[in-house]
Amino acid sequence: MAWLEGPRMRFEGVHRGMAQDTTVPKLNFRFWLDKAIEWGQATTSESQKDVCLHLPQLLEFLHQTYEMLKRMNSIVAIQQFPLIGQLLGRLCWNPFVIGYDESQKTLMWCLCCLYSSEPQNPVELKANSWIRSLLCHLLSSSKWERIEAETSTFISALGYTSADYYGHLVENIISSLVTELRGNQFNELNIQGKISVSRVNAMSLFCLPFVTLPDLTPLLETLLVYHGGASKEILSSEFLEAVNDAFLKKKISLSESAIFSLWHRHLPSLETATLSLLDQLVSLQINNLEKVACVIKDSLLHKFPLKAYFPHHHQPLVIALLRRPFELPSTQWLQHLKHISDTLKSIVEDTDISSFADLYEIWFLVACFGEWLDIAVDQLMKAPVAPDALLWLLSFYYCPQNESQQRTQTMVESQAVYSHLMMLYNHPVLSFGDLQAPVNNVADTEQCHTQCLITHLLTNFLFFSSGGHMIAQEFISYITETTDMRKEVCSLLVRTAYRIKHNGGENQRTVKLLNELLQKLAVEV
Repeated sequence: MAWLEGPRMRFEGVHRGMAQDTTVPKLNFRFWLDKAIEWGQATTSESQKDVCLHLPQLLEFLHQTYEMLKRMNSIVAIQQFPLIGQLLGRLCWNPFVIGYDESQKTLMWCLCCLYSSEPQNPVELKANSWIRSLLCHLLSSSKWERIEAETSTFISALGYTSADYYGHLVENIISSLVTELRGNQFNELNIQGKISVSRVNAMSLFCLPFVTLPDLTPLLETLLVYHGGASKEILSSEFLEAVNDAFLKKKISLSESAIFSLWHRHLPSLETATLSLLDQLVSLQINNLEKVACVIKDSLLHKFPLKAYFPHHHQPLVIALLRRPFELPSTQWLQHLKHISDTLKSIVEDTDISSFADLYEIWFLVACFGEWLDIAVDQLMKAPVAPDALLWLLSFYYCPQNESQQRTQTMVESQAVYSHLMMLYNHPVLSFGDLQAPVNNVADTEQCHTQCLITHLLTNFLFFSSGGHMIAQEFISYITETTDMRKEVCSLLVRTAYRIKHNGGENQRTVKLLNELLQKLAVEV
């Protein structure tokens, strides 16, 4: 990758030797634009000395500019800094500025931040073309400036302008690098022809300023799926972070296989993607599960193989949870839930869980498939069942730890509430007083996990029992006004409505009641 490394100009020794300093306001675009106009292309000794004098401060200014630009899209950047295009353009044609490879590299980074990945109008298209020509100029200047006179005649003879020629040059370079990497994947036993680790790492570093440019996509994808038989990561971590950041901000479009490979080989990128998804979900309205499902689907994180999250954990449980409810007849849901509960219980109680982290991973695995937990409560209310297996499953979800017997106590209290509800299940007429005991249990308990589980049981009872509809409004109002369970209740109602809509099987009266309750809660919120 020697062709990428610009030669250091003779002014390095000049500006090191100057003790003189000037105080310049930080991020003063007008000051630096005036300087760039004054310098021109540094053709006089005075302008060359002035460039050398100000170069350290210019470099600091460019770094600070880049740190700001990378946090905003190109449209906002140009609106906020209208002088930036003119300034960067003039600096790119000053040989004493771009001769120093650090300033040349930073200029490339700044230009890439201004590149619009999805241009919406002719102005943005023209700006992209201008940026590409500058990047080609910067990329080629270090290698070709010594023989520019000779190459200009050759370029003209081919019928190209310099920008066109170097654009084709970059395309050919990328194409040859892709071919080299792909060929090496099938040539790992040929030691003589094998690409060195340092060369692959250098390729990834070369891509850093250009990750958002569409022309580079084939090389990005090829690097992301390339391993080369090395035991350690061979790609630059800065490169992996930059690609992930650009993908999450929708500045680039990559294949699913490339993204999955990125997340497999660089867990910080997977963590960043997950947190980004959570941020998006938190910002959504809780009663819009259709939008939630759409956001999750677009993120690729459900498509991401589950074994990537839990590569060493309990494959029988993973296999059981991976069976989606719609893949089974509803008559088999109860049996499958018992299998999940038995498998989980054997892991938690019959094996040595050595740390809180191990327990958390098992809980998180179960939580990823919360639809089965909701169906477990439905089954408790709608089918004649021996409740212990399903109540244990729910108790584990709401209280995974069992220090001081918290989970055991949750199980005992939920069994008592469940037994009470089953005695009332077929009563066609119910009053709020009939549920006073379990309601008091919700209000009085200091254990939030027990409170959540009992609320879950009570809420489902209202929709599936014979007389529950009669007191649903009163119960929901009481719980949301006297406890801190408003969000929990709202979430339960939304999930129940979503489940009924997609699975069917409930009468219109239940659907109408759910909609009324959700509308009331939305107004109150």
